[in-house]
Amino acid sequence: MSLSVDNKSFLQEVASESASLLSSLETVIERDHVVIVTLVFLLLAGLMLRYVPSGRRHVRASLLLFGFAVIVMLGAVVLAVAGFGAIARAVHWAGLLIGGMAIVNLLSVLLFDVALKAVHLATPRILRDVLVGLGYIGVALLLMSRGGVSLSGIITTSAVITAVIGFALQDTLGNVMGGLAIQLEKTIQPGDWVRVDQQVGRVVEIRWRYTAIETRNWDTVLIPNGVLMKSQVLIYGRRGGETVNHRQTIYFNVDFRFAPSDVIAAVTQKLQADSIPGVATQPPPQCILMDFKESYGQYVVRYWLTDLAVDDPTDSQVRARVYYALRRRGIPMSIPASSIFMTEESESRRMRKREREIESRIQILSNVDIFEGLTQEERRKIAERMQDAPFVRGEALMRQGADGEWLYIITRGAAEVRIYSGKDEYKVVATLGAGDFLGEMSLLTGAKRSATVIATDETDCLRLDKEAFHEVLKSRPEIAEYLAEVLARRQTELDAAREGLDEESRRRAFSGKQRDLLSRIYHFFSLD
Repeated sequence: MSLSVDNKSFLQEVASESASLLSSLETVIERDHVVIVTLVFLLLAGLMLRYVPSGRRHVRASLLLFGFAVIVMLGAVVLAVAGFGAIARAVHWAGLLIGGMAIVNLLSVLLFDVALKAVHLATPRILRDVLVGLGYIGVALLLMSRGGVSLSGIITTSAVITAVIGFALQDTLGNVMGGLAIQLEKTIQPGDWVRVDQQVGRVVEIRWRYTAIETRNWDTVLIPNGVLMKSQVLIYGRRGGETVNHRQTIYFNVDFRFAPSDVIAAVTQKLQADSIPGVATQPPPQCILMDFKESYGQYVVRYWLTDLAVDDPTDSQVRARVYYALRRRGIPMSIPASSIFMTEESESRRMRKREREIESRIQILSNVDIFEGLTQEERRKIAERMQDAPFVRGEALMRQGADGEWLYIITRGAAEVRIYSGKDEYKVVATLGAGDFLGEMSLLTGAKRSATVIATDETDCLRLDKEAFHEVLKSRPEIAEYLAEVLARRQTELDAAREGLDEESRRRAFSGKQRDLLSRIYHFFSLD
């Protein structure tokens, strides 16, 4: 079967065009070394994809650009075969430019993610962007030079164009140069807390044109880098060789009736004794008398804030500690002198109120075993001398190893008893609530605190000190024998449960403890 004349002509035309296409493709490959460049490019890209995780995003982008460049160059060959020579040359030049950009991107990964990281040299992101941009310009100039374009003419013309563009875009260029200067000098870095004019926030990103700051209100402020370079910028908490802390100031006022030494001692002791989240222990918090006003002294607490994002909540915690510390010492906050009190308060009303308070305290004392052996009149004397002692959550009622000569009875709230084993490690051995008491050994013998007790809620206590109890013991010293018996029985029961003592050993231990405790009580209260 023979082919028709038309079919033969068509096949000859296809063969001729295919040969021309292959010839053009071969010419392109030989002239631009496409095969060698492609193989080297793919080898480097593969190695970096495997061994340079930080640069994978840039490598993938380079591969996409390179693949697109190859497609464009093949399209140029097709256009050349089809007789569109001028268009083919332009498309071919575009393909080379795109391929050159892909190579520049890949080389930037090799430089910044491999070479510079190997010598532990960190560079700002904007420097990489600038160098990559200059690389793109270099590739374009190289291709234009290869194409026979006069670079001197371009440079002369571009100088005028650059001047016009620079004048029109001076603000934008100022922002770009400002961003470059900030990142190269590292004056401001992501994570810094700064104040620019009235804006306070944390730097989250420094871009070409602007710096992004997140405020405590969950807002993001974009400040042009040019403005940032011209403004006075306060960087919070940065001091050479020191941790990032910022000093906070809390003001409060106390009436002149109370001595400044008592106010300062009460506040300073409490703030330095208990850790507060967000408050540095070094330098320690301080309380100072700041000024004298019309009817009160103005005091200030200065502490160092460790987490700059939570300034107001931490200030609130410090104010609460100040309030409760002063209230326990019977020192109220000052009331403006211009206040007018209109409450009618008769002597009989005050007496009735005081009597109800004492009766409530007597009832509480009657439920405490060490006071069960006292008469009603003796409990009344103690109740009259007791003081209110409120504690805020997280405060220590007492600390292990500290001195103390008073007993607490919890009337509201809760606390936990901790035994410290060293290096800030502790074990919770008991929880206390309303009606429980603590510190009896310190009250009766002056012994150091055997455990740390921390309020786990806002806790109200009644406090009884040595002087208040001494009056009762002095009038009836035999009470000491009852107290020694109660304490000895309690300690013996604990030892028996812990060590499994038999009845005889328990009696001997009880007798020895009772004699020892009685001697210590007599000695502590100087009883005859």
